[in-house]
Amino acid sequence: MWPDKSYRGYKKTSITPYIAEGSKTAVIVCPGGSYSWLDYEGEGVEVAQWLQQNGISAFVLKYRVQGWWAWFWHSRYIVRGNRYPDMYDDGQRALQWVYAHADEYGIDTTKIGMMGFSAGGHMVLMQGCFKGEKNPAFIVPVYPVVTMAAPCVHKRSRRGLMGEKQRKDLVLRDSLSMEKQVRDDMPPVFLINCVDDPVVDYHNSILMDSALTAHGVSHKYIQYQTGGHGFGVNPNKGTAESRPWKDECLKWLKENGFINN
Repeated sequence: MWPDKSYRGYKKTSITPYIAEGSKTAVIVCPGGSYSWLDYEGEGVEVAQWLQQNGISAFVLKYRVQGWWAWFWHSRYIVRGNRYPDMYDDGQRALQWVYAHADEYGIDTTKIGMMGFSAGGHMVLMQGCFKGEKNPAFIVPVYPVVTMAAPCVHKRSRRGLMGEKQRKDLVLRDSLSMEKQVRDDMPPVFLINCVDDPVVDYHNSILMDSALTAHGVSHKYIQYQTGGHGFGVNPNKGTAESRPWKDECLKWLKENGFINN
């Protein structure tokens, strides 16, 4: 994905296409994993296959995270390792790559969006909140990490993103708390989570919904009472209440003109 092989991240990143024939829409899929590892199959490949089956081209992004070794040994006290802005840079590069290859895959550049799960939800929110070289046309954060501040921060994601020393930097925390970085001209957002989420405090999504509302950003927020965390698009995970989020998402994409089928 990175053409410059001297760049420190080029071996750790990749983007894998799942092309739906005739699709003008593309979704870059960002798996979760607390910025420490990636649920590449469940929140990456399975999601891309589901999108493809529904006539939407998908690209699974493998972005840099702190890794098991750094998580276990706290090695980033000594060496830099992977930390912000590496993850954001990989997301930007993914957008640039899909834009650059849009003609090859028959994609409309006004219909390139991003979908992320858990920490991947934070990842796609960064791409929409921060004014980058490229920004997604729409954002779908699913049970996302949003804030880096107490009381509802997901501490493992904060450590994974910011590093052992930097996580104590209050200014950096604020700059990476997405509820504090919403722009009036952000792309539309489809946001879902569950109240019984045992991993990421459900107030993360409430904070994001409130910020989007305050800034007049077009969005839809669906809060389910049950469903937990980490269910992705798996028909056997989550609950009967939460599984319809997939149909609701497709409906929202159609209503907003991002897909025609």
